Order: sequence, then structure tokens, then C-alpha cells
Amino acid sequence: MPEAAKPRPQFRNIHVTQIAKYRLPLAGLISILHRISGLLMFLFLPFLLYLFDQSLASENTFDSIKEFSQSVVVKLIILVLVWAYLHHFLAGLRHLAMDLHVGLDKNAARNSAAGVLLISIPLAVLVGLKLFGVF
Repeated sequence: MPEAAKPRPQFRNIHVTQIAKYRLPLAGLISILHRISGLLMFLFLPFLLYLFDQSLASENTFDSIKEFSQSVVVKLIILVLVWAYLHHFLAGLRHLAMDLHVGLDKNAARNSAAGVLLISIPLAVLVGLKLFGVF
């Protein structure tokens, strides 16, 4: 008589309560950050276009916007938007390369995901240092 087969493991969708325990691979994290950075740029685009339009209206409005941008909170928002742009650009290049079937294997995908972080974060830090007047 044949042995009873072991029950196969059941794989189900992750429940909301299990999200904190789930370990997302680096490529997945980069993909989520790519979406978040795109959303940030999309949401702030009307505000940035309005400021740009006002800065071109006259010299007085340019000076008032220049003074407005000296606030620490505004500088932090600018820094987040700079990071969003850099990350979105680099992750977009990564996705474009994958669309061309370059770097699809697991190791290359992990390395390109790490490369996006290793380039975008130091560049954003460099811009932040310049923005806050360190150099």
C-alpha cells in the first residue's frame, strides 16, 4: 500500500496583519519607491508650476518666492522632490533596460536595484548639503 503523501503547503495572499513580517526583496522595494517618487512628483507638479509662473511674473514676486524658499520646511520638501526625481529617473532607466531584456536574471536585477539606491541617495545627500549651505 502506498504511503500517504505529505500535504502540500498552501500559499495564500498576505493578509494586512502580516505585512510587517514580510521581507520584500530589494527589487520590490525599488519598484514601490519608484511608484512613490512618481506620485510625489505628480502631486507637487501643479504647485511647482505655479511657483515657476509667479517667479517669472515680476522681480518682486521672484524675490518673495526666493525668500519663501529659505524656510527649512520648504528646503526639506525640495530635498524630497530632488530625491524623488533622481530615484524615479534611475529606476526608470533600470526598468527600461529590463524592457530591453537586459539584467533579467535574479543576480543582475538585485545588483541594478542596489545601484539605483547607491546612486540616488548619495546624490540627494549631496544636493541636500548644497541646499542647506554646507558648501
